[in-house]
Amino acid sequence: VEEAFEIIAKTQLPNTAELESQGKGKTEEAGWSAPILSLAKKASENLALSYGSALKSASLVGFISKPVSNASSAKTSARYHAMEERANLMNMMKLSVKILIQSALSLGRTLDSDFPPLQQFFVVLEHCLKHGLKVKKTFIGQNKSFFGPLELVEKLCPEASDIATSVKNLPELKTAVGRGRAWLYLALMQKKLADYLKVLLDHKHLLSEFYEPDALMMEEEGAVIVGLLVGLNVIDANLCLKGEDLDSQVGVIDFSLYLKETQDSDGKQDGGITAVLDQKHYVEELNRHLSCTVADLQNKIDCLEKTNSKLQEELAAATDRIGSLQEEQQQLKQQNELIRERSEKSVEVTKEDTKVELDTYKQSRQGLDEMYSDVWKQLKEEKKIRLELEKELELQIGMKTEMEIAMKLLEKDTHEKQDTLVALRQQLEEVKAINLQMFHKSQNAECSLQQKTEAISSFEGKTNEMMSSMKQMEERLQHAEKTRQAAEERCNKMKQELAGRLDTCRQQMSQLDSKCSTLEKELKSEKEQRQTLQKELHQEKDATTLLKTELQQMEGLKKELRKLQDEKQQLEKVCEEQEQALQEMGLHLSQSKLKMEDIKEVNKALKGHTWLKDDEATHCKQCEKEFSISRRKHHCRNCGDIFCNTCSSNELALPSYPKPVRVCDTCHTLLLQRCSSNSS
Repeated sequence: VEEAFEIIAKTQLPNTAELESQGKGKTEEAGWSAPILSLAKKASENLALSYGSALKSASLVGFISKPVSNASSAKTSARYHAMEERANLMNMMKLSVKILIQSALSLGRTLDSDFPPLQQFFVVLEHCLKHGLKVKKTFIGQNKSFFGPLELVEKLCPEASDIATSVKNLPELKTAVGRGRAWLYLALMQKKLADYLKVLLDHKHLLSEFYEPDALMMEEEGAVIVGLLVGLNVIDANLCLKGEDLDSQVGVIDFSLYLKETQDSDGKQDGGITAVLDQKHYVEELNRHLSCTVADLQNKIDCLEKTNSKLQEELAAATDRIGSLQEEQQQLKQQNELIRERSEKSVEVTKEDTKVELDTYKQSRQGLDEMYSDVWKQLKEEKKIRLELEKELELQIGMKTEMEIAMKLLEKDTHEKQDTLVALRQQLEEVKAINLQMFHKSQNAECSLQQKTEAISSFEGKTNEMMSSMKQMEERLQHAEKTRQAAEERCNKMKQELAGRLDTCRQQMSQLDSKCSTLEKELKSEKEQRQTLQKELHQEKDATTLLKTELQQMEGLKKELRKLQDEKQQLEKVCEEQEQALQEMGLHLSQSKLKMEDIKEVNKALKGHTWLKDDEATHCKQCEKEFSISRRKHHCRNCGDIFCNTCSSNELALPSYPKPVRVCDTCHTLLLQRCSSNSS
C-alpha cells in the first residue's frame, strides 16, 4: 500500500518579505510559552543538522523512501543517522503532545477529528510507529504497515479485544494503514493508548518480528514516548470513524503549526527564512520520491499488460468452449423432445387404465352401500325385538319374586284359622292363572327365539356374501396399486433420465407429477373408504357376536323356566298336602282358641321389639345399603328398626298411634295379613 503525499509547488512558497510582513502583522496574536519555543528551536536545529533541515530528516523517517546507501559506507554513519532520526521524532512528539494538551485545555471541550493539532499528533505518532519497520514481501508486492504490531495487543491485553473487533467490522477500511489509524483513534478515545503501547514495549521479543534492532520502539525512546502519551488521558476526544477515508489520508507533518510564534527580533526572522529554505529542500525530496513511485507504477502497468494479453487468449479459448457447449445443448434438446413424447404416451395409457378401474370400483361400491343399508335396517329391527324380550324377562323376574313372597306367606299361615283356607285357595287359583300366563309367555319366547335364529342365519349368509365381495374389491385394489406402482417406477425412471435437462422439460415433468399426485390422492381416498367399510363390517360382526351371547342367555332363561315349572309342580303337591292337613286341623280347633293364640303372639312380638338408636345403624336392615346424605335413616314404628326410604315407604294405623305412621315392608305385609284374617 503506497502512501499519498502532498506536493507543494515552488510558486506557492512564500518570500522572505512576505514572512516579515506576516510576522509584524501577527505580533498581537496569542503567544506560546517559552519551553515550547525552545523545543521548536531545538527540533529545527537537529533537523537541519541531520539532512540540512528538520523537514528533510522527517521525510526520510517514514513517508519518503530512504535512499540506498553505498556499499562502502560505514556502519557508524548508519547508526548515527538512526540516532538522529530517533531524536528528531522524539522532539516532534514532545512538541505535538504539548501543543495538543494546551490547545485542548484552552478550548475546554471534547476534541473532534477535524481538530488540526489532533490530526498532526496522529501523523507524528504514525511516523514513530513506522520507524524501523521490516518490509514483508507478499505475492502482491512489498507491505510495510504498523497495524501488525498493534494486533499483538489483543493477545497480550484482553481489554483491547473490543477495539480489534470493531476495527475489523468496519466495512470502509480496506488497507492495513487505515485499520491501524482507526485502532489509534479508538485507543485514544478509551484513554488507554499509553497502556496498550506499554504492554507492547514490555514484550520486545515479539516486536523483534516487526521492527529492526535500531527502531524507535525497540530503543529507550519508545518508553519516553509512552510516558508522554500518559498526559493525553486529560483530553476527551470524540472521533467519528464512519464517513472518513482513513485509507487515503496524507501522512505529512504540517510544520506551520509549530512555526506560528510571533517573531519579536531579527533573529526570529532569520529562523523563518531558514524554515522556508527547509521547506524548499523538503519539496525537492518529495519530487524525487514521486519520480521513484512513477517508475514503480510503470513497471506495474507493464505487468498488467502482460496479464491482459493472457486473459485475452483465455477468452478466445472460452468462446470456443461455449460454441461446443451450445451444440451439445441442441443435441440434448432433441433427445429431451423424444423422451417427452414417449412419457406423454405412457401417461395417457395409464390415465385410461385408471379411469376404467375407477368406474368398476364405483359400481361395486354402490352395490356394497345397498347391502349395508339392508343389513343396518335388519339390525335395528332385531334391537327392537331384543328390548321387548328384556321387558318380558323383567316381568317374569318380578312374578318370580311375587311367587316367593306368596310361598313364604303360605308357610306362615298354615297355623292360622280355617278362614285363611279360603284365602289360600283363592291365592292358589291366582297362582294357577299366573302360571298359565307364564306358560304362554314361554311359548311366545320360544317362537321369537326361533325367529331370531333364522334371522341370524340369514345375517351370516349376507355377511359371507359381503366378505366375498370385499375380497374381490381388495384384489381389484391390489391390481390397481400394482399398476400404480408400475406407473410410478416408470415415472421415476423418466425423471432420472430427464434430470439435468432444460427448464422446459422440467416444467412438463412437474405437470405430470401433479397429475400423478392427484391420482395418488384419489387412490388414498378409495383406501380410506375401504377401511371405513372394513370397520363397519367389524361392527356388524360384533353385533352378531352380541346376538349370539343373547341367544345363549335365552337358553339359560329357558333352563331357569324349566326349573321354575318343576318347583311349581312340587309346590302344588305341597299345597294339596297342606290343604288336607288344614282341613283335618280345622275340625279339631275352634275359632275362639285360634283368636286367643293370635292375640298372644302379637303381644309377644310387640313386647320383644326395641327402638334402635341412630348411631347403632349404618346400613338398611332390609336392602343392606349404606346410609349417606342422599339415603337417610327412617324408624319403623312397629318393630323399631332403622330402614331406608324405599324399604319403609308404607304407612298404617297402629293401636299406639292415632294417625297412620311409617312402617317397614315386612311389618306392613304381616299387619295386612292379620287384619284380613281378623276381618274374615
